[in-house]
Amino acid sequence: MNIQVNDVSETRKSLVITLDATEVATEQKAVLAEFTHYAQLPGFRPGKVPPAMVAQRYGKQMAEELKQKVVNRAYRGAVEDKKLPILTVVNVEPGDVAAGQSASVNLTVDIRPEFKLPEYHGLPVTAEPTDPTDAEVETMITGLRGERADFKVAERAAQKGDFVKLSYTGKIDGKPVSEIAPDQQIYGAVPQTWEEVEGEHPGILPGLGAQLTGLNAGDQKTVAINFPAEFSAVPALAGKAASYEVSIQEVRERVLPALDEAFFKAHQVENLEGLQTQVRANLKMQKDYQNLGAQRRQVTEALAAKIDFPVPQSMVDAEAQQVLRQFIEENMRRGVPEDQFQKDKKQLVEGAQKAAHGRVKLQLLLARIAEEEKLSVTERDLDTFIYREAARTNEKPDKFAKELARNREQLRAAQQSILFDKAVDFLVSKAKVTPSAPQPA
Repeated sequence: MNIQVNDVSETRKSLVITLDATEVATEQKAVLAEFTHYAQLPGFRPGKVPPAMVAQRYGKQMAEELKQKVVNRAYRGAVEDKKLPILTVVNVEPGDVAAGQSASVNLTVDIRPEFKLPEYHGLPVTAEPTDPTDAEVETMITGLRGERADFKVAERAAQKGDFVKLSYTGKIDGKPVSEIAPDQQIYGAVPQTWEEVEGEHPGILPGLGAQLTGLNAGDQKTVAINFPAEFSAVPALAGKAASYEVSIQEVRERVLPALDEAFFKAHQVENLEGLQTQVRANLKMQKDYQNLGAQRRQVTEALAAKIDFPVPQSMVDAEAQQVLRQFIEENMRRGVPEDQFQKDKKQLVEGAQKAAHGRVKLQLLLARIAEEEKLSVTERDLDTFIYREAARTNEKPDKFAKELARNREQLRAAQQSILFDKAVDFLVSKAKVTPSAPQPA
């Protein structure tokens, strides 16, 4: 076997592999033996069909199988002889393959880039305080009361925290919004809806809630709505200034339930002190989780900033497809029309490529760290992954595990994901933690 390696780039190689006639003949004999063993022709027992008849009956299939075996032998030979750390086979071009003749195979492969790991112990991270303040506990308890609040009709002007039932009709430069965004009537004209007055979260129309204070049932008002330039929910309205005619139908005030025995029982505590203890513990757990997520992000960003190296384009392309698919699916769920993606295709592809490049670079770094630190995926790790993913997809763990076992590619991806997570956890465990500066009250 003769192997010629040509450099296409730092991470891509073109291989020209030539097998002599003897090697091809060896593979031909193996193919004939396999087909003879399984061949079934009338008048012959399995495995007893004469080879000449087998070759005549299955000639086309045997030729394809021979070509595949020659390609596999060429690939194995290249890996063993040249010690290439191949990550992806980009292209395969087998030449003419026939018994008694030499054969040539052209392979284009992407290999793992060579780089020296930077120092990854003691990466800097900051940690937020995790002990909840009394004010945070009180805010959380107020929120719990809000979940069980009653809404009663208020015979007064709307105040912050009230809910207002209203109708509205919008125009932009005198043209009805319903004509500008015909597929999104909720932004054009609505006969009845509810809006929180000066609410913490924006409603359908950005900034509407802040303009309802002081209005009574029966009042009408013209309000100005400015759609943000990045208003992806309805791109046709992005950056536009609209005028809406609003008619108030009803004002309701939020009445919080009393902190009484029934309320405490509903939260499985005996008194206010017990509720405060429960809320404090939940808040601390939440802050610990947020801290861990922030630290995981910080160590990966710090690690990636320490080194630069070429990454295989085939891995970037595959990752970019996944990034793009996730982005489109998420935005379609939010109501972004499909034709909008075609308009922004160039920018979306460029953004996906950039994001994918960073992801692939980090994956290669984490894989090297896992190898350096001898991290591995245990059966327990895989069980935890199965239970978590089954819960996320509302599947039974046994069913999910069977599907994973049948799909080798999916299983490999799961193991790789677990290994990357363990590498990031290792980095966090070795990080240099600095408490963040206290925020002014």
